[in-house]
Amino acid sequence: MTTTYDPNPVLDEPWLEIGKHQFRSRLIVGIEQYDSVPVVRDVLTATGADVFITTVDPENRRSSLLLSDLDDALALENFSWIGTTSFSRSKDSAVKTAGILRDSLGIDVLKLDVRGEDNMPDNRMTIEAAQELRAQGMELMPFILPDLEAARELQDLGCAALRVMASPVASGRGIVDPTRIREVIEHSDVPVIVEGGLGSAKHVAFAMELGAAATLINTALVRAGEPLKMARAMRYAATAGRLAFESSPMPEDLAA
Repeated sequence: MTTTYDPNPVLDEPWLEIGKHQFRSRLIVGIEQYDSVPVVRDVLTATGADVFITTVDPENRRSSLLLSDLDDALALENFSWIGTTSFSRSKDSAVKTAGILRDSLGIDVLKLDVRGEDNMPDNRMTIEAAQELRAQGMELMPFILPDLEAARELQDLGCAALRVMASPVASGRGIVDPTRIREVIEHSDVPVIVEGGLGSAKHVAFAMELGAAATLINTALVRAGEPLKMARAMRYAATAGRLAFESSPMPEDLAA
């Protein structure tokens, strides 16, 4: 009997479905920090990402790449389009950003971020924004500090997935409190994405071995000496970590 090797065994079935959107890649890539269309194209290709994230800055503090230029370089119709409020520093700013994305681009799936001036997720403001946006019919993937109570509140609001912070954004520290991350994963009825501070392939693999449905990376690629090599490393790490989780690894022998 011959066994056929599937080079992408964890990509067979979607890990998240929201309406017409199906998320298969276990690696989501943020592109807010890039100012080069060819680099965005090459990074998304190297990571195997199937999600395209776009945003606006309602305070006009940051510019972004033109969608028309990206459409010339990428087959954007092959991606699931979602929005993000990653520039928002208040509930009102997040709600305003969501409205702009919905009205101008028809985006109804949102990577909801409400961060304080320290760039850390504000769980309470995030929940308040989620209440308002869910009432408007938006599908949400909110970013929070790993906290069971906040996770439960957001699930009760009907959020499609949760994103939990591993360590401060752009810190490269990896997962500083795996116990709390694992608790949120184990007690959640929706997919949990781990992000924030994932600076290397080992961080991504560890997050996936904890049971994360996916990981989200950004700065790790931007700051790597060779971003495209790191992009491929992250892709393989996400696949390896998920397969390791699904394999039920042998327990650690503390007596050895």
